[in-house]
Amino acid sequence: MTYQNFSLKQLQAMDAAHHLHPFTDHKDLRAAGSRIITRADGPFVYDTEGNEILDGMAGLWCVNVGYGRNELAEVAYEQMRELPYYNSFFRCSTPTPVLLSQKLAEIAPGTVNQVFYGSSGSEANDTALRLVRHYWALEGRPEKNRIISRNWAYHGSTVAATSLGGMGAMHGQLYGAVPNIDHVMPPYAFELRATGESDHDFGVRAAKAVEDAIVQAGPDNVAAFIGEPVMGAGGVKIPPESYWPEIDRICKKYDVLLMLDEVITGYGRTGEWFAAERLGLEPDTITTAKALTSGYQPLSALLVGERVASTLVQKGGEFYHGYTYSGHPVACAVALKNLEIIEREGLVERVRTDTGPYLAEALQTRIGEHGLVGEVRAFGLMAAIEIVADRQTRQRFPGEGAAASCVRDHAIDGGMMMRAVGDTMILSPPLIWTRKTIDIACERIGAALDRAEKDLRKV
Repeated sequence: MTYQNFSLKQLQAMDAAHHLHPFTDHKDLRAAGSRIITRADGPFVYDTEGNEILDGMAGLWCVNVGYGRNELAEVAYEQMRELPYYNSFFRCSTPTPVLLSQKLAEIAPGTVNQVFYGSSGSEANDTALRLVRHYWALEGRPEKNRIISRNWAYHGSTVAATSLGGMGAMHGQLYGAVPNIDHVMPPYAFELRATGESDHDFGVRAAKAVEDAIVQAGPDNVAAFIGEPVMGAGGVKIPPESYWPEIDRICKKYDVLLMLDEVITGYGRTGEWFAAERLGLEPDTITTAKALTSGYQPLSALLVGERVASTLVQKGGEFYHGYTYSGHPVACAVALKNLEIIEREGLVERVRTDTGPYLAEALQTRIGEHGLVGEVRAFGLMAAIEIVADRQTRQRFPGEGAAASCVRDHAIDGGMMMRAVGDTMILSPPLIWTRKTIDIACERIGAALDRAEKDLRKV
């Protein structure tokens, strides 16, 4: 059975009848019908109607090497023929996770040199929470189990990952979160910086919120601080330069572990293999997934620093945690080839020296003065466009998120896949984008903003 045997309406009807989508209003989706994406090539995806759409989100922050990479399909096929699956339990391993672990230890920052595998970023953050608390228990300090996180953070959608995150709507549907996780203000200068406050001072103030939470809970009770280097799914919130050095100082001062969530920022998106390198950080854990395989296979890797790993090994005892697909041989084979492509084609350096700076400049000069735009910001190949009704006062349009959703719909209809988060439009394109691709994106975004403004202002 292939999809070519069915019409779009038939596929939409079957989708509505049986398929529960993630992060979806199912009543609304069934009324509107799904857009069915059937194929992809390079930076573009195509739907059943043959519409070509420039993918500004790299799938879901993940397809860093772009679509149509035959090398990745071939290595998956070869591994499936040789050994499609075996587990990592019972003192067993398979070659590809062994080789991938060695490679990840080579490119990871600081003393990070151990890897624990799962299938998603959510699983990786679950594992990080478990491991950090277990570490302090092994050190004879089980009471040191509280985690400091941030409002608007996104760390996944399992119960534990949602609890770590700071999305209020998601917390509301938990009906009971994992305990001992506190949330503080994020470094979101566009909305939270005080009038006349410099970026530097705001960054220090946002970091102090973390310190205040540690002091209030008692440092002897706080295990770790968790944060995304750039808050991705929360709206590409880029902290001021003063923020992370302060966080690093605070964690060291109070003997609090630093957990970085690089599920989005890892594997080249910021112009380094990991954002930790760009920020000068040596975290105790780094959660990664998404671009590890460029989305061609589900795989996550929790990278663990020497401090935590050495205690886990030296103190011994079973760590009662793991997944059926931890270290899946096919996924790890694809990851190895994917990292080889990124390295061979110099995609990390391209983002750092060419396309990252060009994207920031192009958005600022071509989009930044638009009547709907309150701010544009970029970090590597991540960017955000704040949608406002009044550029001077930064007043939003009525109905939270409605204006950005209007822009998003016009963008997609015009061949530009973007995402709306609240009243922020966000971009996270494949690392294969060139200056020409960025020019196309800016043209289509500008056109979408023009059409949306007519709708929103009724002119």
